[in-house]
Amino acid sequence: MKHFYKKLFATMFIAGIEAQALAADASYTVKLMTPEIALKAAQAGLQACRDAGYQIAVAIVDRTGQTQVVLRDRFAGMHTPDAAVNKAWTAVSFKLNTSQFSEATQGGKPASGIRHIPRVLALGGGMLIEAGGTNYGAIGISGAPSGEADDRCAAAGIAAVKEDLEM
Repeated sequence: MKHFYKKLFATMFIAGIEAQALAADASYTVKLMTPEIALKAAQAGLQACRDAGYQIAVAIVDRTGQTQVVLRDRFAGMHTPDAAVNKAWTAVSFKLNTSQFSEATQGGKPASGIRHIPRVLALGGGMLIEAGGTNYGAIGISGAPSGEADDRCAAAGIAAVKEDLEM
């Protein structure tokens, strides 16, 4: 009988270790931007566009596409907040800056139909926020006179927080 309990205990112990190993494999850890870092990126993007003479809206979404920050300058068009959010959402959803996404999904290309998904906005101004090999989310800028100008302001927003995120 003693042998039976010893074997049972050993089996339960091993099973417990295996269960713990399986449980560990069934979960993962992610890094997220704090609201303060998201706001810092948005403010830097807004300021870069102001310095260039543009009235814009800027949005930050986290790695899951959830909106963290939206700022709209006084004279930015009424469409710009939604466009900024959708540019950021598109970038993080497809893990591709929207200028590249726009090129890859032009009419006649195999992926052109993807532009018909709700919220997808294939215009420059949506850029991934990545640091230290981690995707933290995306920034979207809308309201500058071109996608390239939106991209420059978005890049300024990312540059303002890159060091913070790499620490």
